[in-house]
Amino acid sequence: MEEIRHTKSLIIGSGPAGYTAGVYASRAMLEPLLVQGIEPGGQLTTTTEVENWPGDIEVQGPDLMLRMEAHVKAIGCTIISDIVTELDVSARPFVAKCDSGNMITADTVILATGARAKWLGLPSEEYFKGFGVSACATCDGFFYRGQQIVVVGGGNTAVEEALFLTNFASKITLVHRRDELRAEKILQNRLLNHPKIEPLWHNELEKVLGIDNPKGVSGVKVRDNRTGIVGEVPCKGVFIAIGHEPATELVKGKVDMHHGNYVQNQPGSTCTSVPGLFAAGDVTDHIYRQAVTSAGMGCMAALDAEKFISENDI
Repeated sequence: MEEIRHTKSLIIGSGPAGYTAGVYASRAMLEPLLVQGIEPGGQLTTTTEVENWPGDIEVQGPDLMLRMEAHVKAIGCTIISDIVTELDVSARPFVAKCDSGNMITADTVILATGARAKWLGLPSEEYFKGFGVSACATCDGFFYRGQQIVVVGGGNTAVEEALFLTNFASKITLVHRRDELRAEKILQNRLLNHPKIEPLWHNELEKVLGIDNPKGVSGVKVRDNRTGIVGEVPCKGVFIAIGHEPATELVKGKVDMHHGNYVQNQPGSTCTSVPGLFAAGDVTDHIYRQAVTSAGMGCMAALDAEKFISENDI
């Protein structure tokens, strides 16, 4: 039987932004409901060592998110294992429809849906997804022990993936379309000094090569964007690490956006163009995109929601 529940504050998403919002909304006595979404814990569940979370010299990403979840539950936030498939913000209370068929009405909504991995859009990339092509080193790196691997990208994501994969691979070729990395300097130094990693500058992935029986990757075709020369790199695994895009499907066409579909907040707050709807974390942050800044925005969103409810006598 379908269920309808009401809350003063609905939190959509369960990364650092969502869980922190849950802590602060609970402390503000908003009795929040938090819908975890398709990937409970968010992007940090697909990372390994986290070295920039204050208070932990090093912590495993999945462990950190389990601790956050336990904290949120302990403080009184109700966590729902479901996915919000539709969100109506045309009138208050807002209405969220879930994959289970249940509905939630809410006086305020905190959107903390985060971001997801980008893909190159190549037919061969799509064809070999799950059969040698991946966007998650921590998920699939184990399968390439002693093998050659290609990582595509030049930012933090690519460098972190490449460094992690050195735990398994015999050699890693980092394919990057420029001649310098965009990652943090400390990560760049680690990569450039690692004996297992070889950067391939000014090259772009043109095609993933492989076999059909059994289905798997055998290499990649790359093109030098200065000379046009096409070459091949043998490998058994290809990891696409070119960044992420915000998960804003629920509010497309309903709120103001900027910088490639990131939700636009009002300066100095988490308020969106829809009163009562707040955005926190990677769904709105196109600049920093860090766990700690997402958590900070989750705090801000809960405080903004509490203030909104108080000022509107809800």
